[in-house]
Amino acid sequence: MGNPAKFALIAVAGLAVVGVGGWYGARAAIEHVVHDYILSHPEILPEAMENLQRRQATQALAGIRSTVETPFPGAVLGNPNGKVTLVEFSDYACGYCRQSLPDVANLIAKNPDLRIIVRELPIISPHSPDAARMALAAAEQGKYAQFHDAMYAAGQVDDAAIAAAAAKAGLDLTRARRVASSATVAQEIGRNLEIAQRLGFSGTPSWIVGDRLIPGAVGFDQLSAAISAARGS
Repeated sequence: MGNPAKFALIAVAGLAVVGVGGWYGARAAIEHVVHDYILSHPEILPEAMENLQRRQATQALAGIRSTVETPFPGAVLGNPNGKVTLVEFSDYACGYCRQSLPDVANLIAKNPDLRIIVRELPIISPHSPDAARMALAAAEQGKYAQFHDAMYAAGQVDDAAIAAAAAKAGLDLTRARRVASSATVAQEIGRNLEIAQRLGFSGTPSWIVGDRLIPGAVGFDQLSAAISAARGS
């Protein structure tokens, strides 16, 4: 019998003994039993916290999962038709996002069914919004990954770096600038900011996979475990 079932039986047993009317009198005794059980079995605490976090994540995602998992057209890494979805909120001025690039590449290499939706969250640098807009313009041309990699390789975010990354990605610059300044791109970035706020993400990178909300550059192992759990493997 699992630990949650044990706690449930403790409570039910207490009610059965004292009756509903005597519940408050027996409460202290029941709390003492639960307290002692937790002290004797501290290994249940991580499991309990994980269950709580998953429940909170499910509640936070309620009603917006479809929006969160619908990418801006073209702003996808990995397999665009993958059955498992990892959502990343990122900013080109974020050093931790750059640090996570090898982890993302490794996840893609080891999970051919993985679709990574990148949601631009330009919150760090004054030039971050410009880079995010150009990234979405690159997505419109089917060259999101090329710009994404070139922009992070630049190591900085300013007008010159953005222009150089766009040229390296092979963008039609006239078309890209037009799309970057469009209402569609502005709405996408605004939507990403709203989603991040609703989910409690205050920095980048932040991740969503299945029912897990994962803030920070947590590394390959934790992301891989979350992907496996979402896949059910």
